Amino acid sequence: MEHHNNFPFLLTREQASKFLGIDPKSFDKFIRANDNLERFMIGKQERYTIESLSHFIKANSI
Repeated sequence: MEHHNNFPFLLTREQASKFLGIDPKSFDKFIRANDNLERFMIGKQERYTIESLSHFIKANSI
């Protein structure tokens, strides 16, 4: 498993966007809006793992 020391295990929307190299608004529109993206809920706040983000991108690549 690849280690990403600059990021915590659970990423916020902003951190997930930064990891993917996209704008947070683009993350919301193209990534976060998809129900296939695995997320972890802390109350009403979504968190993401690098593994789930990587898996989602690989599974949805054309």
